[in-house]
Amino acid sequence: MTLGIVVSRADSASVHVGEHLLELGEWEQSEDRCRPDTDGGGAVYRFEGVELRVFEEWHVELDDVDRAFEADLDLLVFASRHSGDTGPLLSAHHTGNFGPAAYGGADGEFARAAPNAHKRVIEAFAELAPPDYEVATECTHHGPTDVETPSLFCELGSAEEQWTDPEGARALARSILALRDVEPTRGRTIVGFGGGHYANRFLRVLRETDWAVGHVGAAWSLEEMGAPAENERVLRRAMGQSGTSYAVVDGRNPDVEHTLDRLGYRVVSETWVREASGIDLELLRRLEDRLVPVDDGLRFGKLAAEDVSAENDNGNDRPIAIASLPASLLSEAQGIDPEATWEAIADRTLAFDTEEGGSRLAGRVALSHPEAKTQIVETLADVLEGKYDAVKHGEETIVARERAFDPEKARQLGIDEGPAFGRLAAGEAVEVGGREIPPEAVHTERERRFPR
Repeated sequence: MTLGIVVSRADSASVHVGEHLLELGEWEQSEDRCRPDTDGGGAVYRFEGVELRVFEEWHVELDDVDRAFEADLDLLVFASRHSGDTGPLLSAHHTGNFGPAAYGGADGEFARAAPNAHKRVIEAFAELAPPDYEVATECTHHGPTDVETPSLFCELGSAEEQWTDPEGARALARSILALRDVEPTRGRTIVGFGGGHYANRFLRVLRETDWAVGHVGAAWSLEEMGAPAENERVLRRAMGQSGTSYAVVDGRNPDVEHTLDRLGYRVVSETWVREASGIDLELLRRLEDRLVPVDDGLRFGKLAAEDVSAENDNGNDRPIAIASLPASLLSEAQGIDPEATWEAIADRTLAFDTEEGGSRLAGRVALSHPEAKTQIVETLADVLEGKYDAVKHGEETIVARERAFDPEKARQLGIDEGPAFGRLAAGEAVEVGGREIPPEAVHTERERRFPR
């Protein structure tokens, strides 16, 4: 892995961060006399798989900048300032233009994204940022666009006070160096569409799922792009330069969704992305086909996540058996202990159907082997013990028995509704008309039978 770092003399914050980068390692300095000093020549710094060069122009104007580096780069990082009314901030984003190129690059073009590096640097920001600094990811909104190496901007913001802040600069420098051994494009990636400039929905995806985020077209940049159906090439470029076929739309944008779908990309929800975390995508597809889509209630059990990684996709190999759990037993168990019931099913299934916004089990499950249904039924029967005095596991029926307070028996003994009812129901004896009424005198044995 070789990491290239771009520092711009036109950007005081970039120079400041560059100084801290050079303080953090034992760099070897050499001279590149083949290139002008203004174009990354002159002093060149190298340290443990990192090459740092300094340029005269603003970062956004540095198309082809990766060609200035002698090393065969795997990742290129622009150490830059961030300007805005956002207070102390560490942010990162990819580069390109969904619409006109107002700040470098070309119209409708995108540099190659580095989604996995982007994800890792956001994690580093969270670990290393000074206490008063926020962490953000931004939409794709400026050049350069002609960069073949996977790249991203890492920025210190948002005003002069922060650009000269040694703590902020050092945190950004350490975060950049944390990318030395990160494969920039490895892993699962989405492209984002919609939302604001500071892409909060996509920041959640980065921080709370195993998915990375490539290019992001904020609502304002999509407006500048124009009608999606007339800008298919732009959408293809954004998806292709992010290396993915998955997209998430923040809010409602039917034109973007329909165009992406027609182009063969899959538009998924944030819920889908969260539920898909840790799940082999081929297995996920099969489970959605066999049960229901994630957005209609499919949730995944622990067995779906076992032995799955980017190098070990086995979704085509897993046997899947679909079963329906006994409705009355499931309903009773959920009423007694919903958490234990959920755990009983999640621990033993590949996936299961839910309702009421994913909060309640619906009864259909996907199993690795049919015998697992018996194990689930036995565990659900155990949940009944939280309410019933005795539970018998029969071959065809679960029989649950309980002694319950019978208000009618109490009335027949001359007991009026009120505190005495409550004490008897709680198992206490009461005195009525000089007689002591034991609780068993007003209790009835009840039996419920639950088909397996």
